[in-house]
Amino acid sequence: MPAVMSGGTAGVDGGGRSLDCRSFWKAGASETPSAPIREFHDALETGDFDRARVHPKFLHTNATSHKWAFGAISELLDNAVDEICNGATFIKVDKSTNTKDNSPMLVFQDDGGGMDPEGVRQCMSLGFSTKKSKTTIGQYGNGFKTSTMRLGADAIVFTRAIRENNVTLSIGLLSYTFLRRTMKDDIVVPMLDFVVQDGQIAPLVYGSQGDWDSSLKIILDWSPFSSKEELLQQFEDMDSHGTKVLIYNLWMNDDGLLELDFDDDDEDILLRDQGQNSGASTKVQKEIIQQHISHRLRFSLRAYSSILYLKKFENFQIILRGKPVEQINIANELKFKKVVTYKPQVAYDSQVVSVRVDIGFAKEAPVLGIFGINVYHKNRLIMPFWKVLQEASSRGRSVIGVLEANFIEPAHDKQDFERTPLFIRLETKLKQIIVDYWKEKCHLIGYQPIDPKLRSQYKAALKDSGGPGVKIRHEASTAQKTGGHLSNLLPQTYDDEAAFRLTANRAGSALHSSGQGSMDSAGLEEDLVDIGSLGVLDPNCNEKLSEENLVLFTRA
Repeated sequence: MPAVMSGGTAGVDGGGRSLDCRSFWKAGASETPSAPIREFHDALETGDFDRARVHPKFLHTNATSHKWAFGAISELLDNAVDEICNGATFIKVDKSTNTKDNSPMLVFQDDGGGMDPEGVRQCMSLGFSTKKSKTTIGQYGNGFKTSTMRLGADAIVFTRAIRENNVTLSIGLLSYTFLRRTMKDDIVVPMLDFVVQDGQIAPLVYGSQGDWDSSLKIILDWSPFSSKEELLQQFEDMDSHGTKVLIYNLWMNDDGLLELDFDDDDEDILLRDQGQNSGASTKVQKEIIQQHISHRLRFSLRAYSSILYLKKFENFQIILRGKPVEQINIANELKFKKVVTYKPQVAYDSQVVSVRVDIGFAKEAPVLGIFGINVYHKNRLIMPFWKVLQEASSRGRSVIGVLEANFIEPAHDKQDFERTPLFIRLETKLKQIIVDYWKEKCHLIGYQPIDPKLRSQYKAALKDSGGPGVKIRHEASTAQKTGGHLSNLLPQTYDDEAAFRLTANRAGSALHSSGQGSMDSAGLEEDLVDIGSLGVLDPNCNEKLSEENLVLFTRA
C-alpha cells in the first residue's frame, strides 16, 4: 500500500494534493526526497528488479516534447478523430471544477468505441499502439501520456466499452503528483474495472481483491473524487460507449497563473500571454492582424482547431465549451488561387505520389504581409503558416499555400516533420513554387511585374494614360521588428495611387489578354505540373480591386 504523504498540500482542502512546483518547465527540476535505501534492498531480495524500471520523472521529461500546450490538446483531439471509424460523432472540450479544492479541470469526452480493460492498460502503457492504419493519425503510442502530462500534473480516465456483448467500465489514474509525493521510483498506474450484469455494476477483479481495494484507495486519495459512487457518476452522461479524460492540477506560468485561460472568453480556451505581439505598426493594421487566423491560432483553441483538419467532417464535431467549432478550409479563403501538382521522388521502388498544392494570395493582400505554407499529414495540420521564404524578402509576400504531405513523417509532437532528405527536397520545391507564382501574379495585388515582358506592358499602360506626374516609386522597405516579429505590412516595391489604379484597371486586363499565365517549371528535379489558374481578373473585379486598394493605401 503506497504511503500517503501529509505535507505539501499548499492549502488544498478535502484531501486533494498538488506538487510544490506548479510550473511545467520547472517541475522536472523540482526535487523531492527519494525512497529510503532500505526499499532498494527489499526489492532486490524479493526479485522486483527482474524488470526495467521507469522513474516517474520520465513522465515529465517525456511531456517536454510538447513545447506548445495546444500541441498537447490536439493529440487528445486526434484520439477522438481516430474513433470516427468506431462510431464517434463528437469530442467535447470543456472546463470543470475539482470539488476538493475548487480548481479548474480540463475535460475531454467523446462517444467513440471506448476501451475495454486490456485497451485502457495499453493506453496507459508507454509506447504501445495498435494504430497501424493508413488513415489514423496516432501511431507512436505515446500521445496520451505526453499530452496529459504536458497540460497538468494528473489525469484520470473513465471509459465504457462493449466487446462481445460484455459491457465494461474502467478507470485509470495517471498521477505525477501521487508518484512524486509518495516517493515512487517506478511508474504505478492504479486501475479499476467494473462489469455491467443485469443492469447492475459489479467490480471486475483480475488480481486479488486486496489489489483492487488498494487501487480504489489510491484513486480516492489522489483524484478529485471521494467515493466509489462519485467515480461511477462520471459514467452517467456517457452513452453505451465512450471515453472521458479529466486533467487536473493544471500547470501554471512563472507568474503563478494558469497557462490556460478559461475566463476571458466563455466559448474558448486561450493561451495566456501568447497573443500580445501582432507585429503591427499602426492601429488599423493591428486590428486586422489580430482577427486573422494566422495570429489567433497561436492563443485561441477555437481558431487553432478550426483549421486543424484539412477535410471537413461529415458526422463529427469538435464542441468547445458547449459550442461547435466551425471548420475552415484555408484554400477556400485565397484569391487568385492556382493549383499545382508536385510529384516527389519518394523511393525507387515505391508507387508514384502526386501532391496537390493550392497556392494564392491572402484575402487581405497587399495591406497585410501574412504568408506561409500550411502542411497537413493524414488530414492533420502539422505546420501552420510555415515561412518557407525569408520574412525580410518581398518575394512571396501575402502568398499562402496548402498541401497534404503524406509521403513524409511528422515528428513525435506532430508540430514539425522529421528533417529527412525528402523533407528538404519538399522545402526546396515549395520555395520555387512560391517564387514562380509571385513572378506570375504579383501585379494583381499592386506590385510591379517581375517578368520583363509584363513590366514593359505595365509601363506602356502608364504612358498611355497621359496623366502628368504619374511616376513609379521603388522604395526598399526596412524590416521593422516589433517584439521579435517582422511587420511586413506594406509592399517592398509599390506604386503611388494613380499608378496603382492604372495597373489594376488597364495593365491587369492587358496582361491577362496577352496570355501570360503559366508557371515555369524549368529546373525542377521532380515533376511540377500546372493544373490550372483560378481567380482570373475580369473588368468588374479590376474595378473592385482598384477601389479596395485605394482604401487600403489610404489607411496605410
